[in-house]
Amino acid sequence: MAMNINTKPADLTLEDVPVVDIPQVRRAPIVDRLPRSVLTAISLISAMALWEIFGRNVDPIFSSHPFAIAAAAWELIRTGALFKALLESVQPFILGYGAAIIIGAPLGLLLGRYRLFEALFGIYVTAGYAMPLVALVPLLTLWLGLGFAVKVAIIFLMAIFPVTINTWLGVRAVPKSLIDVGRALVAPDSVILRRIVLPATLPYIVAGMKLAVGRAVVAMIIAEFFTSIAGLGAIIINSANNFDTATMFVPILLLVVMAIGLTSLIGWVEKKVAPWQAEISGRTEA
Repeated sequence: MAMNINTKPADLTLEDVPVVDIPQVRRAPIVDRLPRSVLTAISLISAMALWEIFGRNVDPIFSSHPFAIAAAAWELIRTGALFKALLESVQPFILGYGAAIIIGAPLGLLLGRYRLFEALFGIYVTAGYAMPLVALVPLLTLWLGLGFAVKVAIIFLMAIFPVTINTWLGVRAVPKSLIDVGRALVAPDSVILRRIVLPATLPYIVAGMKLAVGRAVVAMIIAEFFTSIAGLGAIIINSANNFDTATMFVPILLLVVMAIGLTSLIGWVEKKVAPWQAEISGRTEA
């Protein structure tokens, strides 16, 4: 029905008003609107519930269930054995993993930034990452003995290569235009490395540190298995020899929690040191 421009407002009816189609805004599914922490909690609770249900029907020699593991953990905590073993395992882990970061990140920066350095030493880093380092444990025990030093060395060797290689690749991925800007401003190489290359490479360094956490935790247990049996590795071996599966799971789950906690801590440090990275990648933290 055509509207006459001379029609008075009082003479207008609802039929005279044009109909405009308003697009319907689709709401996201409720699962997508839940915070990440809630989804993670639901996943963990569901996994533990299923483990508890099915684990009770398995022979305790072959497996266990969360309630029995919690009881075994309480017994280890009550006697103080768990804290003593954890302290004994964490000390070489901190030194080995810390040294891997302190040495690995600068080494990766040099490999990625300077062609001569990459040509001379890059092949050794690649070979070290590909080498089965567990095979070197007997040789390391001959050199360093069975004590604290060999555990630090094993953890260091297994953790340094992910940090170095990720940093190396991160430097190679820095856009050439950023380097050209620094050179256009007549900045020396040291300033370009510190002010341009290093901030752009931080996400790669953090990724290498996260990968190195898992390797360092594995190296810590390998060191305790193949050298002096002590710490959390001793609890695993002794409880396995006694067919005490519930007690054996306690240090294993503790190591899992430790690795997840360290990975989350590294992610938190990344957000503080490089807050722009989350905006660039479009990640949502909820």
